Amino acid sequence: MSYQTISTRKEGPAFVIELNRPERRNAVSEQMMDDIMAAFLEVEARKDVSAIVISGGKDYFSAGADLNEAFQVKTAQEGRRYFSHWHRLNDALEQSSKPVIAAIEGFCMTGGLELALAADLRVASENATFAITSARIGTVAGAGGTQRLPRVVGLANALDMLFAAEPIESVEALRIGLINRRVANGKTLETALAMARHYASRAPLALAFVKRAVHRGMQMDLTSAIEFETMLVTTVYGTADKAEGISAFLDKRTAQFKGE
Repeated sequence: MSYQTISTRKEGPAFVIELNRPERRNAVSEQMMDDIMAAFLEVEARKDVSAIVISGGKDYFSAGADLNEAFQVKTAQEGRRYFSHWHRLNDALEQSSKPVIAAIEGFCMTGGLELALAADLRVASENATFAITSARIGTVAGAGGTQRLPRVVGLANALDMLFAAEPIESVEALRIGLINRRVANGKTLETALAMARHYASRAPLALAFVKRAVHRGMQMDLTSAIEFETMLVTTVYGTADKAEGISAFLDKRTAQFKGE
């Protein structure tokens, strides 16, 4: 499919979604939200895709939300509609059965960071910077930033970023757990693709269930979360991939998973 604000391509077992609004420094418009969601829907059932990589290109990830659109939101009713759109976008990343990796070069600001936080993993370049700058313009992060950020980096680190509304560098982002990998400039996509190739050797149903267990479990108390984990595990134990995986291990051969 062709899209207005993103480009897509398959590289090995990875499906790459590249933000493509250079005239707006990849500011996330509502059209871009729709394009990204459509791309996720397009690839969800494909067994030849082991992971989805979201990139902003070689210079920057995203300047944030498209402020021309955000400025038009002036009532509570308009706000609910606009931010519900953001929530559906981020849900597309979290609800996908495939690992989602954000490959971040350069700046990743406010709405762009909120999008990256909805990915499962984040790979950043040495020159990458991160911020949620809402406090500078008299607003509050509304695309999940106040909720996902503390879940990723912890309460105190999140409040430090949200209060200061200043960029942090990739060294600090790695220290607090905001990013999973820090790599040389220009190498984030290459690293993310290597991760996707590795995930391709793992059982796709296992990856999908792990993702569901972690995301849902983090929203539950421990007892409920372990009960949920047990339900997923018992389901996985009835799959052909589980039988193949254990047989391959015992036979000392490479497992051939089919996602079944």
